[in-house]
Amino acid sequence: MTMQFADIAGQAAADGAVSADEILALRRAGWADGTMNQMEAEAVFTLNDALAERSPEWCDFFVEAIGEFVINGAAPKGYVSEESAAWLIARVDRDGHLDSMAELELLVRVLERAVEVPVHLKTYVLDQIERTVLTGTGPTRRDGELCPNSVSDAEAHLLRRVLFAAGGDAPAAVSRTEAELLFRLKDAARGAANGPEWKRLFVQGVGHYLTGLVSPSAQIGRERAAELEAFMADRSSSVARFIGRMAKASPNALGVVFGKKDAGRDRFAELAAAERITAEESTWLDSRVHADGEVDEYEQALLDFLAEG
Repeated sequence: MTMQFADIAGQAAADGAVSADEILALRRAGWADGTMNQMEAEAVFTLNDALAERSPEWCDFFVEAIGEFVINGAAPKGYVSEESAAWLIARVDRDGHLDSMAELELLVRVLERAVEVPVHLKTYVLDQIERTVLTGTGPTRRDGELCPNSVSDAEAHLLRRVLFAAGGDAPAAVSRTEAELLFRLKDAARGAANGPEWKRLFVQGVGHYLTGLVSPSAQIGRERAAELEAFMADRSSSVARFIGRMAKASPNALGVVFGKKDAGRDRFAELAAAERITAEESTWLDSRVHADGEVDEYEQALLDFLAEG
């Protein structure tokens, strides 16, 4: 961390306020070497904690700076490590809950931008949103609003971003665990003045779990990515000889390894299978829909959606 960065962040924290000029100076000093290191990230968090008010300019910088450190602070870039995820959760959860929309936006943006994140990070974000819905208190509830057991459009929008984020459990798709979360929220918020977006998300989210395609090879893990990055960075003759021998021994092997061949994969069959609800999924759905002995309007909308598909 440069002295300039430390001085600006320290003075702003002492003042409890940060100006637009100071934010610009932090941007220039923080990215002077093209990266954001842990000391700088810690200083940004300390400053964020000290602010009495957080301007849009500050929130943008906070989300961008911390996200850059968490996602690209260690090789391979784009993959959030267990250590980084644990650090991030510890910083935003120091008093047992999220304090601001800036922190919640940071977490959601990390899930959206990262190639892969530890599952417990996505679980933590979903738990925070669920807690807000059930208690009526949290970063999405402003101006003293207190309406427990209801889902606002803002919360539904955040849930959609998290559920379909690239990183985490069932990347860019809805897992069974997440579909069960949607059912819990639906049951808790039944009869409340929920936002119109909530019913749409419930139907689409659970419907996507039941009919969506999740490829087991949609992404590679962080450790495998690191191995491949090291392999591609190796310019030694041994690598060249290995590739040459593989090409001579099995001309089709390179196509399979590097994506030119599909190794007999039938994508049309995968799509057809994904769109067909299995007996196990049907049993799961039946148990959820008839848990209370009746079909409510959200469940009926879901059944209609599935029937139309």
